Amino acid sequence: MHNEKMIIIGAGAAGLMAAICSARAGEQVLLLEQNNKIGKKILVSGNGKCNIGNKHIALHRFHSQNPAFVEEVLKGYDSSVIETFFTSIGLALIEGKEGKMFPMSLQASSVVALLEYEAKRVGVEIVCDCTVTDIDKKEHGFTIETSQGSKACAKLVITTGSPAAPQLGGSNAGYAFATKMGHSLTPRHPSLVQLCSEERWVKGCAGVKVAGLAKLYANGEYITEKKGDLLFTNYGISGLAILDLSREVSTRLANFDYCELSLDLIPELSKEKLTNLLLGRVQENSQKPLTLWLQGLLNKKLISIILKQSKCKVHTEDTLNRKEINRLVHAIKNLKLSISDTKGFKGAEVATGGIDTREVNAQTMESKLVPNLFFAGEILDVDGDRGGFNFHFAWVSGMRVKTQYLNFHT
Repeated sequence: MHNEKMIIIGAGAAGLMAAICSARAGEQVLLLEQNNKIGKKILVSGNGKCNIGNKHIALHRFHSQNPAFVEEVLKGYDSSVIETFFTSIGLALIEGKEGKMFPMSLQASSVVALLEYEAKRVGVEIVCDCTVTDIDKKEHGFTIETSQGSKACAKLVITTGSPAAPQLGGSNAGYAFATKMGHSLTPRHPSLVQLCSEERWVKGCAGVKVAGLAKLYANGEYITEKKGDLLFTNYGISGLAILDLSREVSTRLANFDYCELSLDLIPELSKEKLTNLLLGRVQENSQKPLTLWLQGLLNKKLISIILKQSKCKVHTEDTLNRKEINRLVHAIKNLKLSISDTKGFKGAEVATGGIDTREVNAQTMESKLVPNLFFAGEILDVDGDRGGFNFHFAWVSGMRVKTQYLNFHT
């Protein structure tokens, strides 16, 4: 049996950070990864550019049933700490829109390559294609059964992530190990995920993308709204605004709520301004069909559903009046789309829920139930908004898995 002082299971963002920081602090570290390469989720993040973090870290951008835990973990670890770390391993960062931070190379592969080099430089042993099948707590440590034999360690760090993106290695394995050792879980649901609809019209609009505003209603009650891209698909709807809403939608659907979106296709114009714009476009004695007249304003694939939902009773430009234009304006700014499901964990970037953080020390990430057992990253009941916040929590929680003061430049 191979004995190590510390074993880390999962070579994603949190696992790699925990390995580097622990090794820098003097630990003997073995990092196990089930995939054939490390950092697979990092490699595909940000469309291959890796949105590594965000300049504007704030508590409200993170979600948990225990917000006090998140606040304590993040305290003293703002974006400058992350930037200092990556500078120390040779990675320059640049700021994009909404405070998003990227590697200057705009290549996620640069992030993984430099993390791997630094891990090996400070003595971390990395073993890929190594699936952990069982964990047992012993009197003086842990015994770990893997596809590459049994291993033992004094300290164990579980950074196996969530079931999100199973095609990249996401699974429930870490949850099973945690619950076996007495930990509790909070409900897990897909987040930052596309939404599905059973309405037939949406397939006819597949491929249409608009900069809009999406409002979420559950059982007829207004919940929240997000502005950004709306992308209609053959299964429903995607786009940045939809990803931002999806956490709330997933939770509501899990409670069997009826979810409906109200889509404003022209949010930059108020109801009054849009009404005046349309009134000003009406030409007398024009026999132009409304389906063609509206093409000067909207994508033609959306026009038939706008006319249907508006219940507009005229068909040509010259028969339009204020009442009918009001109907059209209402439909354009309140296009209804019922939501039946999400694209599930396979389509999700992250998952809500996880290990109950009341059972974890926010300063060290150590279990309060099992000495020398640590957790970091998405396996915990913490998830962030789109824009680098999930990576930020992964990096910070990984940094906290260490036993002594750490100088980033060692």
